[in-house]
Amino acid sequence: MVLATYTKEFQYNLKLAFPIMLGQLGHVMVGLVDNLMVGQLGAAELAAISLGNSLIFIALSIGIGFSFAITPLIAEADGECNIENGRSFFHHGMILCGINGLLLFILLLFAKPILYHLDQPPEVVDLAIPYLEIVAFSMIPLMLFQGFKQFADGLSQTKYAMYATLVANLVNIVFNYLLIYGIWIFPRLELEGAALGTLISRFFMLAFLYYILKNKKKFKAYFIWSKRKQLNLSIFKRLFALGFPTALQMFFEVALFTASIFLAGILGTNSQAANQIALNLASMTFMIAVGFSVTATIRVGNQKGKKNFTELRRIAFSIFLMVFIIMGIFALMFILTKGILPTFYIDNAEVISIASSLLIVAAIFQLSDGLQAVFLGALRGLQDVKIPSIICFVAYWIIGFPIGYYFGKEEVLGAMGIWLGLFAGLTVSALMLYLRFDHLTKKLIKGRAV
Repeated sequence: MVLATYTKEFQYNLKLAFPIMLGQLGHVMVGLVDNLMVGQLGAAELAAISLGNSLIFIALSIGIGFSFAITPLIAEADGECNIENGRSFFHHGMILCGINGLLLFILLLFAKPILYHLDQPPEVVDLAIPYLEIVAFSMIPLMLFQGFKQFADGLSQTKYAMYATLVANLVNIVFNYLLIYGIWIFPRLELEGAALGTLISRFFMLAFLYYILKNKKKFKAYFIWSKRKQLNLSIFKRLFALGFPTALQMFFEVALFTASIFLAGILGTNSQAANQIALNLASMTFMIAVGFSVTATIRVGNQKGKKNFTELRRIAFSIFLMVFIIMGIFALMFILTKGILPTFYIDNAEVISIASSLLIVAAIFQLSDGLQAVFLGALRGLQDVKIPSIICFVAYWIIGFPIGYYFGKEEVLGAMGIWLGLFAGLTVSALMLYLRFDHLTKKLIKGRAV
């Protein structure tokens, strides 16, 4: 009977989360398609994409983190049935996303020389630089897309961003095929072709989502664009106060995984390629958790707007339970297929062997990785972001990274040791974030009862 109070929410949770999952998987699929197609060119080319994307992912974490500030504010305004506030948050958020996209593009261009000073194989760095230059420009359309996406998510309209992402993936596949291998009238550009495919698909994705939202009746009231005199510095400050700590949360986690790429690169090209395969597979399952994380933000934000804190806690725990079950299934899948999955990426016995061992650790941390993501989403719905940022820093960089650095040395455990560090950081993060959510919601319920 007690369990039924949570399981009865499963259907609606999934209704909200499923389009987000597919949309997030669509983003990962861009990387997967690049990996699969470029992997046919060789281990060095695959490692180069891994290295180039290491900086891209750091920039993405910052930009997406800022855009996440839009969703809880829109969700709360929606819970209050306040369209005027929702419209103001949307417009201010879009301006911030546009500025973020431009700044991140410039930042990536200035960051290129860093790759030459990270003790990576020289041939890998030489291949990664041109790829990075092109994909960096795609940050501008991608951040604008994120603004529209987080706005629609806040209104519980999660399917439209999914449509845009899935169609953009088809565009990416087509242009990758034509430009990587030089099919028909197109030149053979190899890694640069993969980067151009990503760039074209992201511009298409932005245009597609803008067209859908602008022409849907539900969104028309929000697309009455604010005049300059209606822009308010206090709203920018509120978005920044939510977005900056959220960006730090994502940065700390993504930077930890990026550090694993650099540490694997020190071990050699094959270890780096194997690390990229395991990361790509783990990223796909993590996108399921991200879908539920955004769902937690939306539903918790709605209940916060209604000031129904008992219901807020019950709904949040229903999402936590779903993630626990689903990520447990993925953990079992990784263990059973650890020797098969890497063969889809590359035909190199050593790379496949290393990747198979890494998938065992990836299977173990599926639960903690998924749960820490959804705990963060629920806390974001409460607009509690500062303390979780500190928790993430401590878990990933005070605990996780030192473990990965020490055990990741070639004379200790090698690539397996790097992933043990990831496991430690994610597990500590999950535990501490849960305790934070438990404390805050009990406090809110008690305060409401007084």
